[in-house]
Amino acid sequence: MPVTKTALRGISLVCVTTPDQDKAVTFYESIGFEKRTDEPFGGGYRWIEMYPPEGETGIALAPPPEGSTFEPAQTGITLTTADVEAVHAEMVDKGVDVDAEVSRMGDPVPPMFWFRDPSGHSLMVVEQPE
Repeated sequence: MPVTKTALRGISLVCVTTPDQDKAVTFYESIGFEKRTDEPFGGGYRWIEMYPPEGETGIALAPPPEGSTFEPAQTGITLTTADVEAVHAEMVDKGVDVDAEVSRMGDPVPPMFWFRDPSGHSLMVVEQPE
């Protein structure tokens, strides 16, 4: 298929449902994210976008649809760092729900660990040397 001017170009946001947006914002800010958007929409809802300091792709923290049942998810979101051990230790110090230790499976899998946000969603941190 030929590439056209309307071809997909990248991922800008990943939407994560959260029943307590303020608590989620506080958490993501505590691990280094910055809030770039926080706007009301649709009769009482808020659209919130959080970004890592060096990233172009953000996490949108959206309320669950009205009448739906909220369930935490393994998001598939992978965050990168040059020093996975330091990030793990920092998260432990901050009381973040993280895996007990960094997983080291050997090449080609980089060192990594999982953590959970206040809504119970799982995200991964992997080491990606600069």
